Amino acid sequence: MVWTPLYGLIAWGSARAIDNARGKERAALGRAVGVNLVLNAGWPGVFFGARRPRGALAEIVALNLSNADLVRRAWRVDQGAALALVPYAAWTGFATALNASIVLRNPQLAGHGVRTGSGRCQAGSPS
Repeated sequence: MVWTPLYGLIAWGSARAIDNARGKERAALGRAVGVNLVLNAGWPGVFFGARRPRGALAEIVALNLSNADLVRRAWRVDQGAALALVPYAAWTGFATALNASIVLRNPQLAGHGVRTGSGRCQAGSPS
């Protein structure tokens, strides 16, 4: 429910910023958007797919740095576009806090999925 409007804002803000950028700045902004989207797409695979909360935490920290860079670059060329990216950056900041909480509450994960008797990995529950 949250991601539909966020992806709309990401698309609109990124496209508007790229459209208003020129020369090397435009190419750099396009690359920044591409890197950001790859990081965005990668987090669920690390957290849910591989069940590696610590690895996902490192990945989402990189995503947050990418978000800050993207907002900064967009701000230089179009402040409205940059403001459209702020809810996305805020949401991933919130997701980082949740991810960190899971890591802190589950020290037994130590960067690895926990193997249960069934051989399945589980994220674990708060102690």
